Amino acid sequence: MSTTSQASGLATTLPAEHIRIAVNRHTEPFWQAAKERRLVAPKCSDCGTFRLPPTPFCPNCQSKAVTWVDLSGEATVYSFAVIHGIPGLPDLTVVPVVVDLPDAPGARLVSNVIDIAPADVRIGMRLRVDFRPIADGWMLPVFRAA
Repeated sequence: MSTTSQASGLATTLPAEHIRIAVNRHTEPFWQAAKERRLVAPKCSDCGTFRLPPTPFCPNCQSKAVTWVDLSGEATVYSFAVIHGIPGLPDLTVVPVVVDLPDAPGARLVSNVIDIAPADVRIGMRLRVDFRPIADGWMLPVFRAA
């Protein structure tokens, strides 16, 4: 975490040592791509439906066939919240966002928007993916204003 972001009131993420992810055979391709600073989404190989978060089967046709598609990293804010302080980190400002991914129609991803004043975040705002190191050598996809 950037102490500058925390001290200035700009949105950031939880400190890296506080973020743990769950990896299984359905989510590992997502996290492995993030380690390579790539954003990917699973797409049903049978009906073409994108699905995030990754699931064992397609919510549209129940197929287990999946293809992982590289995305551009562009996104727009669908929804967001502003959180000022959490237990043990009272000066932290976090802006969790739900983003639409234009090159994965129908898929939405929950993440954080960083390095922006929370008052400047808007529904429909254009974002670009970035990656932050977290615990256990993984990378967390986060978003910045485009």
